[in-house]
Amino acid sequence: MVKAVFFDLDDTLLWDKKSVQEAFRETCIEAKKKYESINPEQLEDAVREAARELYSSYETFEFTQMIGINPFEGLWGDFKDKIDVNFRKMAEIVPNYRSEAWTNGLQKVGIEDSEFGAFLGELFPKKRRKLPFVYIDTFSVLNQLKDKYQLVLLTNGSPTLQNEKLEMTPQLVPYFDYIVVSGAFGRGKPDPAIFEHCLFLTGLQADEAIMVGDNLNTDILGSNRIGMKNVWINREGLVNENSTNQPTYEIKSLTELPDLLKQKAKV
Repeated sequence: MVKAVFFDLDDTLLWDKKSVQEAFRETCIEAKKKYESINPEQLEDAVREAARELYSSYETFEFTQMIGINPFEGLWGDFKDKIDVNFRKMAEIVPNYRSEAWTNGLQKVGIEDSEFGAFLGELFPKKRRKLPFVYIDTFSVLNQLKDKYQLVLLTNGSPTLQNEKLEMTPQLVPYFDYIVVSGAFGRGKPDPAIFEHCLFLTGLQADEAIMVGDNLNTDILGSNRIGMKNVWINREGLVNENSTNQPTYEIKSLTELPDLLKQKAKV
């Protein structure tokens, strides 16, 4: 019998991809005001590519992979966490990273202007912070579940950055009995240890909890590793080609979750 529901945050409850996309769109439109030759969509693609290239070159890359911090969070997060030396290194790296990512992106579309690249590198974080998006079904579903289950928010990322996202959407926090951030715990999904930690907090066994998330390689893989049921929320209709990492259930919308828990999870 399921007694707790573990939720991922980004692109499960918060629409992080849209927030990032809109921040890119607005920043690239701003760039076009100075250089009319710029195609905003091409610049966005170029900056994303440049960001990935730079991000993977830093000494902190292995740490960010383990904790679960993606290159685009590096484009706006400050990483002021003091709990790990790698966060302190990231805090030193990201100002230059932002500037270089945008400067290199501009170069990829034929523009040499490092000063403007630095300007765009600081504009993007401002845009991102003004653009929090929550899925339309998030709160209605949490309202249906809050009195029936223990609710745990289990998210990869930097504590300061993930908490900043929650501060932008403060209505989310009261729904959860526990909030666990990988950067504070020291390991990220799909490491079994962070799932086991959440079970310890709830006082439950693996067969008494279920994980809900959008990411097959973190949410589903990690919960599978400890024998926990899981729900893959697949809003984009993706195909799972990994035969060894299958979700217990698959849904297209959070609105399907309450009935699924009642009927299929035998709650």
